[in-house]
Amino acid sequence: MSMFINGLQYVIPCQSQFSSKSIEQLVSEQYQSLSTTVKNCLQDHRIPAANKRAEEAFQALQCILHELQSKKLSRKLEKRAKREYKIIQSIRRLLRDRSDIVIRPTDFARKAEEYMLKTKAYQEITSGRCPLSDMLCAVQTLLSSLIAQKALTFQQCDKMSPNLNKLELGHYHDLPKPHKVGTPLRHIIACIHAPATLVSQFLNDLLAPIYLNVAREITFINGIDVIRKLEKYILDGHFQATTKFIIIDVTDLYTMIPREGALHALMRFLEKNSRHGKIGTLSIDAIMRMARLILDTNCFAYNNKYYQQTRGGAMGSAFTQVLANIYMFEWEQDLIKHQTVHKGMYGRYIDDIFMITNQTIDEIQTELEKAANKDINIKIHYEIDTSVNFLDVTITNENGQLKTSLYHKPTTEPYILPSGSFSGEFVF
Repeated sequence: MSMFINGLQYVIPCQSQFSSKSIEQLVSEQYQSLSTTVKNCLQDHRIPAANKRAEEAFQALQCILHELQSKKLSRKLEKRAKREYKIIQSIRRLLRDRSDIVIRPTDFARKAEEYMLKTKAYQEITSGRCPLSDMLCAVQTLLSSLIAQKALTFQQCDKMSPNLNKLELGHYHDLPKPHKVGTPLRHIIACIHAPATLVSQFLNDLLAPIYLNVAREITFINGIDVIRKLEKYILDGHFQATTKFIIIDVTDLYTMIPREGALHALMRFLEKNSRHGKIGTLSIDAIMRMARLILDTNCFAYNNKYYQQTRGGAMGSAFTQVLANIYMFEWEQDLIKHQTVHKGMYGRYIDDIFMITNQTIDEIQTELEKAANKDINIKIHYEIDTSVNFLDVTITNENGQLKTSLYHKPTTEPYILPSGSFSGEFVF
């Protein structure tokens, strides 16, 4: 695939030169893998893969692969291939000794299946029919309806209209979290070109600044923001030798928020922060219809099947974050009031919460257990100590003296992507 991404002038690493398989077998395996991927992609977008043009393209692909495998290596390239072969072998040996690294496809598949069963947030589309055209129709129908009702301007509609030349179904994939026990996976739906993506981005751009203005006092932007609020807490005279820190992790926030519960929370948020029944130029009704559209069109492809997300929002959709924040804002009010009464501190960065308390461990645990049992959809795990790691900061209370230092997760490697690597411009 690197050859097709970078063009035919790209020199492949030539690791197959050290394979015990014949050229014909290597070509056959590579051709089957590439052609299957391409045919599945064509099928997803309802493009014929059996006409004359497609057959000629696949024949050309087979010829290119055979030519590349048969071509004799130059001395320079052979030297490079040997060096890279040794590197690959050393990496394989390392991976055999590192249980915290998920590399085998079967591990990803097993953990993804376990996650789907645990959350019950995904439903297979049993018809086997690609939902892309239905999703597009739903988006276009809603935008046309809002235009007809003069709830949207033509400029707003154009901003949210999907680009038909780039349209594609979302894809489910996982990113391992090696810093956590058992190496759980972060489950993401890559939907950058899905029909409702621009609607999702529009709502996020509209609502996120309003949310941040409302919740700014209890929202952490980054590690520096945490330190500044710690310094204010000290200046207010609340920091003591007995002061303890609490970090709370909310499990699978984006996936576990209930759909109707989140929409009701959104409605209350809009009603409270609207002016004459509008947020900007949009009515509350129009915003709610767009929010439902985004949630209703969370469909994706995974493992040769189609799925619809029926709970929470997609991690990968811009609107999901502001929706989850609004839902959490209602959930955390009791904790915020408790901390205010007891001269503590409370702040949250999406699904990570940081608190300061001068209460005894038993007293604060009682309050945390109340919070844990408040909403069946919000599962939390907490840690209470005089030294904790939060975001990228290590925070320590040494006999009434606050000390902070830069924190790197144990699995963090001091590497960056080479400037010439094939990664999107948004990756850094």
